[in-house]
Amino acid sequence: MEYRHISVAPVAGALGAEVGAVNLNGELPDPVLAEIRHAWLRHLVLFFRDHHLTADQYLAFARRIAEPVEYPMLRGLDGYPLIVPVIKLPHERVNFGGLWHSDTAYLETPPIGATLLARELPPVGGDTLFANMYLAYETLSDGLRRVLDGLRAVNSSAKADVTRTREDRLAEGGAKLAADAAFSAVHPVVRTHPETGRKLLYVNGGHTVRFEDMTEDESAPLLNYLFAHLCRPEFTCRLRWQVGTLALWDNRCTQHNPINDYHGHRRVMHRISLGADRPV
Repeated sequence: MEYRHISVAPVAGALGAEVGAVNLNGELPDPVLAEIRHAWLRHLVLFFRDHHLTADQYLAFARRIAEPVEYPMLRGLDGYPLIVPVIKLPHERVNFGGLWHSDTAYLETPPIGATLLARELPPVGGDTLFANMYLAYETLSDGLRRVLDGLRAVNSSAKADVTRTREDRLAEGGAKLAADAAFSAVHPVVRTHPETGRKLLYVNGGHTVRFEDMTEDESAPLLNYLFAHLCRPEFTCRLRWQVGTLALWDNRCTQHNPINDYHGHRRVMHRISLGADRPV
């Protein structure tokens, strides 16, 4: 597609593009929004530079993509419960969500997407990696794809791998739930994107515990293989943040991993979860 209202520059072969020639501070005309949505489905994650939005402007942009939904684990900003601050303080050793994952796969209807806006950054480091789950599925052997097509997996918010990444943030008083509260949902291992019709791999190391009707020990060999496979370098792109950078990713067909390489520095991001659907 030739874009007439925005500029779109791919950042990697697998996924990701920078979008320019657009002002997110005001009302987005329908033709501009249509091109943004087209680029989003094509490139899976979009990066917008130099957008220093107010909370109201940020919410207004998010609503043009999909209806914002509350994040279940952390409280939002005062007066803006849909905008969740994702913060790492200088003394904290572990960053929030610091492993490969798809957002809230432990919900029956996970968000279709999310957006993150950089407010305060370390002098270096703190990049985010994204991975393409279409490619993760399509590069598997025919035999393994046939096996996976018939499987479902249990996803939990209480998996130890991901709970460790929340401890510092919850200790700072941002928790919305009781410490022993947990969510769990069963989803197909291979889901079909409702807008593109393409199949993709839908397990992640942060939340996927086991295959349905199998034990964790029985599931571990294949799951661990898939967790290693889905983040192969050729499936990924890397975002180097600047203050005012806004990332918009399709949570149905990507995973992401924020890199924890800036100990001693503060990092503040504002996140909005978008929409919800049931994986099929």
